[in-house]
Amino acid sequence: MTIQHIEIRRAHINLVSPFRTSFGVEVDRDLLYVHVVGSDEEGWGECVAMAAPLYSSEYVDGCDEVITRYLLPMITPTMTAQEFVLAASSIRGNFMAKAAVETALLDYRLRRDKISLATFLGATQTRVASGVSVGIQSTTEELLETVSGYLAQGYVRIKLKIEPGLDIERVRAVREAFGDDMLLQVDANSAYTIDDASHLAKLDEFNLLLIEQPLPEEDLIGHVELSKKVGTPICLDESITTFDVARGAIDIGACSIINIKPGRVGGYLESKKIHDLCVSRGVPVWCGGMLETGIGRAANLALAALPGFTLPGDTSASSRYFTQDVTEPFVLRDGYIDVPNTVGIGVRPIADVLDAMSSKSTKFVVSR
Repeated sequence: MTIQHIEIRRAHINLVSPFRTSFGVEVDRDLLYVHVVGSDEEGWGECVAMAAPLYSSEYVDGCDEVITRYLLPMITPTMTAQEFVLAASSIRGNFMAKAAVETALLDYRLRRDKISLATFLGATQTRVASGVSVGIQSTTEELLETVSGYLAQGYVRIKLKIEPGLDIERVRAVREAFGDDMLLQVDANSAYTIDDASHLAKLDEFNLLLIEQPLPEEDLIGHVELSKKVGTPICLDESITTFDVARGAIDIGACSIINIKPGRVGGYLESKKIHDLCVSRGVPVWCGGMLETGIGRAANLALAALPGFTLPGDTSASSRYFTQDVTEPFVLRDGYIDVPNTVGIGVRPIADVLDAMSSKSTKFVVSR
């Protein structure tokens, strides 16, 4: 019952439509999967890094380099995910690369032990309320049409991407069109500065759930100042890279809500620690998305089923982003998506589909 080799699979998938944020437009995804193969089972992990270092300093080719050059040589035939996290702590940052390897190791071990990731993490829900992230649209009319379509599909919460010049009036139009009862939040992806505080305060009139990451990720003190000037709850995303950063942000009052993205914080073990911290402090959390295919989406659903995830996340249906997912698709039913609860992450890639998407496969033998 040992790990025999690890495969790094590179692939490509198109999005069903362009996804625009304040830092750029995505029309496809360069994919990187970590595939752990043992004598008795296998495990899969998905790297969530983008093709370019725009959302974070990590990017998919860089993650490939870090994984193959530094992380895989650490792996031993009997290594657990917990042991890997300790070994990989010698490598600074590179959380998305680490998360992909950790997830594959977790999936492998949990499949062997016949335990689901949801059970392992302590999930209390069998399905998760699903929100949807709406990219910046060319016109207000297109935005309203897009939001209407997602509401018709049953999504229970709408998140609008915003940037300077495409914010207040866009949010106003959506709120007026769909009413005060619709759960609505905005995401700036660090597009503003503390000098925009009075402008961002204009969002208070729209009864938003939260403003996500309004200021640059390094500016925790700016978020403290902003929290005093804006009535809408401030949620941190890009800023939260570790348990220690999350604890500090809560302690100084930089946020009152946290978006936990496993790839951004180094994996599901660290995500669980941040979740538990937030529960102990009374801070709501929700699970953000990085346009994951079914492998990453399955693991995110397991995390989002923990009790502290009281706000709808971005774990949308597969069809939100892809015509053909790499796994069996996740489907929205009455505003919810079922949490996989078989063994491991609960899904495997469809071999023919993954092969058609793949551009490169590299095998690394685990020999020590």
